[in-house]
Amino acid sequence: MMRIALKSPTAARPGLLLLFWLACAGPAAAATPVSPSAAIDRILIIVNDEVVTAREVDERVAAVHQRLATQKMTAPPEPVLRRQVMERMAIERLQLQVATERGLRVSDSQLDRAIQTIAEQNHKSVEQLKQDMEKEPGGYRAFKAEVRAQILLQQLMDREVRNRVTVSDAEVEQYLANRSTPGGLEEYDLSHILIAVPEKASPEAIAEARQKAESLHAELRQGADFAQMAVANSQGQNALEGGGLGWRPAGQLPDLFLNAVRTLQPGELSEVLRSPSGFHLLRLNGRRGSGSAVNVTQTHVRHILIKPSELLTVREAQRRAVQLRERLVAGEDFAKTARANSEDLGSAANGGDLGWMSPGQTVPDFEKAMDALKPGELSEPVMSPFGFHLIQVLERRERDVTREREQAQARSQLQARKTEERYEQWLRQLRDEAYVEFRPDPGP
Repeated sequence: MMRIALKSPTAARPGLLLLFWLACAGPAAAATPVSPSAAIDRILIIVNDEVVTAREVDERVAAVHQRLATQKMTAPPEPVLRRQVMERMAIERLQLQVATERGLRVSDSQLDRAIQTIAEQNHKSVEQLKQDMEKEPGGYRAFKAEVRAQILLQQLMDREVRNRVTVSDAEVEQYLANRSTPGGLEEYDLSHILIAVPEKASPEAIAEARQKAESLHAELRQGADFAQMAVANSQGQNALEGGGLGWRPAGQLPDLFLNAVRTLQPGELSEVLRSPSGFHLLRLNGRRGSGSAVNVTQTHVRHILIKPSELLTVREAQRRAVQLRERLVAGEDFAKTARANSEDLGSAANGGDLGWMSPGQTVPDFEKAMDALKPGELSEPVMSPFGFHLIQVLERRERDVTREREQAQARSQLQARKTEERYEQWLRQLRDEAYVEFRPDPGP
């Protein structure tokens, strides 16, 4: 499983950070038509008017087994694991159906750029990555389908959830005022098990879910392995990763979780927690906080961005960037050229000006080129996941950004928390309103 996180060059201001995450909840099940040669493949899941076949389930289960082995986690019994995988695949297929209905699509150039980025972040060429993926379940074909589907799911989440979430200045200041560690922002390393409850569940169904959660809680108290119990029982998005949520800033956690873990010591288990989505069990793996001042070198920078597209190949985009650079070197005004040509619409209106940039606010390729420039210097065309940049540094300064960093972190954490809560709610509604049928699964 691979992840990539891309930061926009315009991320200097809150809310402009572009986060691209792959497989946070495991590989996606692409809506792949069944070929004639696979006509005898068993149908295991019906999701509205689409099907998921045994071959697809087998490939996903094999990938999960491989990941669990890599993480040295014990897999639950095969029928339990297969059922968990099938539930996940049904949810993913539902989302892909909605994405298709909304007219969302992933172009070949988008897919190629994403694969190029994954290769670079794993210090490989695309060809080396392809060779490695051929050794994985499903081969390179399945890998490409997974990447395409994950890009599509990200577009869907942005459209349906993320772009509708806002965090006010008052919320940021209230969070900073209420934190338990003045001068610092706490982080918690958590593991999580969710026993989900449908939105319109009957009292009997709620009681059954509560009993299951309490039974799991008792087993964990007696020493059962949390990761194995999560893989076998949790209906959370991180179930197949052993329930591990990793390090989460306090502001990103729901108040229900935060109030529970603040009183725990590392290694301790929460009580059974109730939320609208169901019953939760949390284990605190670790906590940390930061309270020291932060001094950084900031760079005042501007740029011109030329993006490859369906109508403009990568080579043509690079050639255009070279031509623009020649005009700038010959004396053409940078701001006017940026307003007329840059495809970063957020900064183009300001003559390409990105303002003051702190370390980590842009993608590595952009930041590395920016840091190598002296004030007044103009870069050669610099390629990033967004296209080709012409970068000019205007000035630099040393600055204490502790307060700004805290505000930005708090806003980002609150945004992530709201997004996650609304995403879970949206998924529950989507699942409740869909037709999903699981056929008998005799196993591989």
